[in-house]
Formats: sequence, structure tokens, C-alpha cells
Amino acid sequence: MLKVMVKKENMHNLVSTLQNSGLRWLWLTLICLLLDQVTKQWVAGSFTLYESINVLPIFNITYVHNLGAAFSFLADQGGWQRWFFTIVAAVASIVFVVWLAKTPKSDTILGVAFALMLSGALGNLIDRVLFGYVIDFIDFHWSGYHFPAFNIADSMIFIGAALMILDSFITEDTTEKTKD
Repeated sequence: MLKVMVKKENMHNLVSTLQNSGLRWLWLTLICLLLDQVTKQWVAGSFTLYESINVLPIFNITYVHNLGAAFSFLADQGGWQRWFFTIVAAVASIVFVVWLAKTPKSDTILGVAFALMLSGALGNLIDRVLFGYVIDFIDFHWSGYHFPAFNIADSMIFIGAALMILDSFITEDTTEKTKD
């Protein structure tokens, strides 16, 4: 009977933590992660490597493998970068979960930012573990210059980082106003 009461109390504490912290945004992480993985598998199953279709005058869907990090950084190395970036993504994911747990429920922008960055880190982590590379396909170009291809996970990391920066300005403004 005591075990059941302890388990029930632990479950209540877990639910309370989920509802009263940034962890309440984990549903957003899951949706963005699913969107990332579904789009990557669609591209990998529908295109041959380096195949490209023009969607708009400045946008293509181009299937590429990224062995490195952003902008293919370290892609030409001997393979050690796969495990290095796998570890970086795993550590980043853990850090984002901890930050989500410590983010107050009232700090919506920061909670959403961490949830998005977590989805991006997990999305690219899954690719590195399963394939040894990240599937990229979003290809913007202008006047013959192509921005390095990226994916939904990369977009979520970018949007999350932008929201963190925005939150820092909003929080700073609020703090300054309460001091006056």
C-alpha cells in the first residue's frame, strides 16, 4: 500500500513539473521532430542523391548528405566528425531538456525556443546515428549562388535561437521597467 502511495505521489510530482515548467512544450518538440523526420524520409525515398527540382525561382528541393555540421563544416574529414557531432547533439539535447525543466511556465517564448532547438538537435542526432550523415534538402539560391542546403531540424534550431535572442531583449526591457 505504501509503494502505491509513493508511486502515486511521484506521478503527481511529474505531472506538476510537466504542467508548471517549460516541459509543457514537449508536444511541440515531438511535432517538429516528426515533421523533420517525415520530410527527410520523403526526400530520401523520392529523390536520388543530388537530384534537384525547382519549386520557385529562388528555391529548390535538392537531396544531399551532410557529413559535417552547419555549412558542411568538417565534412571532408576522415569520419571522426560523425561521432563528434553525434556527441555534441546528444549533449545539447540533454541541456535543452534541463533548461526546459527549469524554465517557468510563464516564460512562454523561452520555453518554445528550447522546445524547437531540442527538436532540431534530436532530428539531426537521429540522422547521424542511423546514417552517419544528416539529410538536407532545402536549397535557396539567387543569381547562381546557392545557400548551403539545410533541413527542418536546422530551421527549428535557427528559429529557437532567434526566439532566445528576442526573449533576452524582452526580459531585459521588462527588468529595466520594473527597476524604474
